Amino acid sequence: MTKFVQFHLLTSFGPSNPNRDDQGRPKQAMVGGAPRLRMSSQSIKRALRGCSRFALDLAEHMGTRTKRLPEKLTAHLVAQGATEEKARQVAEKVASVFGKLESTPRSGDGKVLTTLAFISPDEWAYATQLAEAVANGDPLPTDKELKKTVLRRADGAIDIAMFGRMLADDSGYNREAAVQVSHAITTHRAQSEEDYFSAVDDLNQEAGETGAGHIGEAEFGSGVYYEYVCVNLDLLEKNLDGNKELAARGIEALVRGLSQVTPSGKQNSFANHPRAHYILAECGEQAPRDLSGAFFDAVTAKPLMEKSVLALEKTREDIEAAYGKSCDKSCVLHVGQSGTLEDIVAFVGSAVRGG
Repeated sequence: MTKFVQFHLLTSFGPSNPNRDDQGRPKQAMVGGAPRLRMSSQSIKRALRGCSRFALDLAEHMGTRTKRLPEKLTAHLVAQGATEEKARQVAEKVASVFGKLESTPRSGDGKVLTTLAFISPDEWAYATQLAEAVANGDPLPTDKELKKTVLRRADGAIDIAMFGRMLADDSGYNREAAVQVSHAITTHRAQSEEDYFSAVDDLNQEAGETGAGHIGEAEFGSGVYYEYVCVNLDLLEKNLDGNKELAARGIEALVRGLSQVTPSGKQNSFANHPRAHYILAECGEQAPRDLSGAFFDAVTAKPLMEKSVLALEKTREDIEAAYGKSCDKSCVLHVGQSGTLEDIVAFVGSAVRGG
């Protein structure tokens, strides 16, 4: 049986715009006929990958998502003494195992990958070593051998193991994500608002001028967000080639990040640095289920946070009454009520290590 860890978080945001749409407004969704503010799962995963817990605690186990591998390999080979032309030819051939290449106005005489490639530290090292060998006169492997030399189906890249990757040109090296992240939505009705602002020209007064040097509008919103995350522990360990300790460190970093990290849109304007007010962590072999149904009917009573907690817990109880146990063990952090972040971290670490 597959073991899962599930997280349910409630976090309050003051006026902010952490995740914008194409017009600069907070992203939104219509849920149960009521407008809600929303943060996309992709923006949340990007924030997690860039947070200090991953960057510091797991620095040697983080992948790189980029189109610019050919450029980086070319620069490396030139620094090793290869000519620009030779370095570019070798780098582009080696980089092609990750996808098709194209020329762009920004790539100059070289090429970049047409799509973002998620490259593990091992793959980056193997690509570099192979490029160096070919630049020094070794024969270039065939396309099939090239892939076998560089690409890996499982390795030590914790973020690729968690969030997966797709290589369009060779699905055999795709990685199924072990961590599923929902779009976060407000538990209640919420819409964006407009902030009309002006900026003063510091030298206007000296010139005898009055009025603003610039005027504009910025949109923002606020609310209590529900977020759900599901981790397939067996798949996570498999994606890490059986490294249980690395899987445990990864999920510990994940829950620390989820509790404290948010997408960084308009951060300097709104300084939104909330911490989760409520975290429910669950572990078991039962089929996963989210609790977003608690908020299909928007919460209306005050205080919004505590009423959201009650709605979530009531929905959990009702589902268990109808379907049976949803987990074997659980742990709760409820600010001002019970539990600590370290309790949650110890709980998920033990779930992976088998305690």
